[in-house]
Parts: sequence; structure tokens; C-alpha cells
Amino acid sequence: MKAGLIVDSGYIYQEEKHLTVLKTSLFFANDGFTVYDCRGELVFRVDSYGGPDNRETAEVVLMDANGRCLLTVRKKRPSLHHRWEGYLGERSEGQKPVFSVRRSSIIGRCSVAVEVYGNPGEEYQIEGSFANRSCTFFNAVKESVAEIRRKVDTSTHVVLGKDVFSLCLKPGFDGAFAMGLVLVLDQINGDDYVEEESEVSPTAEE
Repeated sequence: MKAGLIVDSGYIYQEEKHLTVLKTSLFFANDGFTVYDCRGELVFRVDSYGGPDNRETAEVVLMDANGRCLLTVRKKRPSLHHRWEGYLGERSEGQKPVFSVRRSSIIGRCSVAVEVYGNPGEEYQIEGSFANRSCTFFNAVKESVAEIRRKVDTSTHVVLGKDVFSLCLKPGFDGAFAMGLVLVLDQINGDDYVEEESEVSPTAEE
């Protein structure tokens, strides 16, 4: 495996690349993504057909602009450490994952650890808050390789809502892999919401 190549070499850029990510869906509100480059051309799309009720079992698939499956992300079960795994293409039974993601137990800050299989020493750390659309992806030597930022309207200089944000890729970093990690972060954020909801005790009706 070449350095930087994890999912698809067609998304490794020689210069810094800025993508616009729109959280949306044709089927369920806020259950998918479309991703565009600076020219407004579609780069990736994601749709989850399971809906919020099937969040625990549904797989999330990253596709290119033509609908070709690039990557499948699913939560590993059972998992004591909230681990997600990524598979090349459309996952098949018995297929081995190419990377895994887990939440780190670092008190006081959000941190996610990424392990890449088949390429010893290649690992990443994601720090920040995906809920606030402010994250940095670091490689093993603590160099920034990608960032998630709030999107700013260039004409009005107004910060847009959280359903639209920027994914900034450094040269040589696999953009399809980065978008796969965005899908995992979105799943983790959704799990946090479910856990918070489950902790609320029902009140007696008056």
C-alpha cells in the first residue's frame, strides 16, 4: 500500500483541496451527505436507506459521483470501545476491514483513534468537536492531514448552519478515506445523541 493511499488513488490531490459537505438525504432528514468541490461538481454522495430506527444495524456506504461504491462503514458488534470499521467497496461476508476507528478515553476532550491495517505505523488521531464542525486529523507524527471547519458564505461572510461544512484535505491525503472518517464521526455523534436521550427519565403524566 502506497503512503497516503487507503481507499482510492483518484482522490489523492497534489495541492490542498477544499470540499463542501452537505448533510441531507432523499429518504430521511439529515441521514446522508453530498460532497462538492470548489467548482460545484459532485465528488461523493452518501445515502442511508435504513433510517434512524435502523441506526444500530445499517451500513453506511460512500459512493462516487456515478454511484460506484468506494467504502462501507459499519459499527463493530459487540464492541466495548465503540469501534467502527471501514471496508473497501461494498462489504461482503468474510471481508476484512482496511481500517478501524475507536473513541479514545481522553478526559476533557474529544479524541478518536484510527488504525490502518496492512500498513504498519500508519495511524491517525482526530481531535476537536464534530458536533461543532471543528476537527483536525493528525497523522502518527502529529502533522495535520485534514480539517473539518464551519462553512462561511464568501459573499456575506456569514457562518452557515452545521448541515453545511468544509472538509479541507492536505496534499497526498486520501480524500475518500477522509470522507469515510467523516461518516464515522457522524455515527459517533448520533450515538452520543441517542445515549443522552436514553439517560432522560420519563416523567409521569399529569
